[in-house]
Amino acid sequence: KVFDIESRGVDRYFDELGTTLGEALLTPTKIYVKPILQLNKTIGIKTVSHITGGGFYENIPRSLPEGFYAKIEKKALKPLPIFELIQKTGSVDERDMFNTFNMGVGMSVVVEPQHADEAVRMLREYNVDAYICGEVATGDSGVVLC
Repeated sequence: KVFDIESRGVDRYFDELGTTLGEALLTPTKIYVKPILQLNKTIGIKTVSHITGGGFYENIPRSLPEGFYAKIEKKALKPLPIFELIQKTGSVDERDMFNTFNMGVGMSVVVEPQHADEAVRMLREYNVDAYICGEVATGDSGVVLC
């Protein structure tokens, strides 16, 4: 139990969120269909992972072939304030946060390295907050956060 809703209330305003807890939790999921289809049509996508329940550790490995893993640079990520609040308020350790939540990364897209910058540019044209946060490497399946 991260939040005691009875004592805090979903109507409580949090400066770090810039809104109430309830409004932050009700922020709708972004829909990536059009930009992803265009990206695939233009430069080609190797794989896509929708980061939902199960976070990084469950979702990303399912999209990678045997013998490959994802190496994610934590410092490149941009977690939303709600995740920092959950971690701090609930004393949730980092591994559990990345195993449970998307940490602000709604989708991971893998393209050939030479197309990475172009992919980011194209996705930003669709108002997607895209950025490079890691790479795929050969080795045991899974995700390594570094």
